Amino acid sequence: MMTDPIADFLTRVRNSANARHRRVVMPSSKTKVSLAKILAEEGFISGYSVTDDEVRPKLILGMKYTGKGQSVLTGIERVSRPGRRMYTGYRNIPLVRSGLGINIISTPNGVMSGRQARRERVGGEVMCNVW
Repeated sequence: MMTDPIADFLTRVRNSANARHRRVVMPSSKTKVSLAKILAEEGFISGYSVTDDEVRPKLILGMKYTGKGQSVLTGIERVSRPGRRMYTGYRNIPLVRSGLGINIISTPNGVMSGRQARRERVGGEVMCNVW
């Protein structure tokens, strides 16, 4: 049993970017798919897909690199952990790297980027920061 599947997701993505892999394969869940959707929308990964396995569906992320082989995703960190949850209102959503990165927030309206949460005026749990 895994205690923090979100931290596992972030670690797999971070390690894959550092090792310059083309794709990452991991067990799928609704939360991981929503995280992948946001990363794809913000341009940190090239895309994602979910396999149709009945027993254990897999989430496949396509990593994105620049022309020089540098990873577009330079950093990703967990903010709210099982031992210490971090919640914020929409007025207090922090900027990541002076606005160059994003934070991903779990809100009552679903998982969304910090920018979108500010726009929709909804707060929630700050899951991770990406830059």
